[in-house]
Parts: sequence; structure tokens; C-alpha cells
Amino acid sequence: MYVVKSPLSDADLKTVSEALQGALVDLVDLSLVAKQIHWNVVGPRFRTVHLQLDEVVDTARLHSDTVAERAATLGVSPDGRAPTVAGSSGIGKVPDGWVKDTDAVGTLVDALGAVITRMRTRVESTAEADPVSQDIFIEITADLEKHHWMFQAENG
Repeated sequence: MYVVKSPLSDADLKTVSEALQGALVDLVDLSLVAKQIHWNVVGPRFRTVHLQLDEVVDTARLHSDTVAERAATLGVSPDGRAPTVAGSSGIGKVPDGWVKDTDAVGTLVDALGAVITRMRTRVESTAEADPVSQDIFIEITADLEKHHWMFQAENG
């Protein structure tokens, strides 16, 4: 059932909807991963890493809402349910229990790197299909790359 009809062609809508859904899943999972580590980080740089993780959570949540609303704007129902996120995220497993600050930073570098790689693919795939969605992916990628740089600098 389509409540909203997109002006995009069916082929372009398929490309864009897949990109938006993938981005939504990755961003929801990134926010969960960062929050999980935020609660469990320990070590001499606890406070710095703890606060920095919340910045990633805020960024991921802000962008996930933008992505979901873009999908809805195009007539595509966004799916951020737990089973969907767990089944299709590109982020690897997060350690259980307490996480040493250096390991927390390494985990975030890896998670951000995975999401950035997938986001750059979405930038390319939507270039012709929908420059408006592509612009969203470009903005998300820029923000995530900034976090990626800052976490890499943490462990020097």
C-alpha cells in the first residue's frame, strides 16, 4: 500500500529506498553500539571517551530520523525494528561487559569505518537516482568521518 507516491521512477525509487533503509539500519545500530560502549567503558580516559560516545549517539539518532523521514517522504515505509537492525547492520559484534577505554575507541573506529564505507556506496548509488537523498548521505558521511578521525586520534 502506497499512502505517499514518489515522483521518482520505480527503478530509481528501488535504488533509493534500498539505500535509505540500509542507512537507517546502520545508523540505528551505530547509536546502540555507541551507547552500549558508553555504559561500559572503563579506564584512565573514561570521562573523555564516555562523553565522546554520546556525541556519536546524538549524530546517529539525528541522521536516522532524517533518513527515515526521507524514506517516508518518498512513500517508503522505514523499518528500524530490532530484528531488522540486527539482521542487516554492517557493524560487527560489540564486546560484552566492561570495555577498556583503548578497546572502546578501537571498536568505535571499526564501527564508524564500516558505516562510512557503506554510506559512501550509497552516495554513489543515489547520484543519478535521487540527488536529494544523495545530499543527505553526503552530509551523514561527513559527520561520521569527523567522528572517525577524532576516535582514531584518541588512540594515536
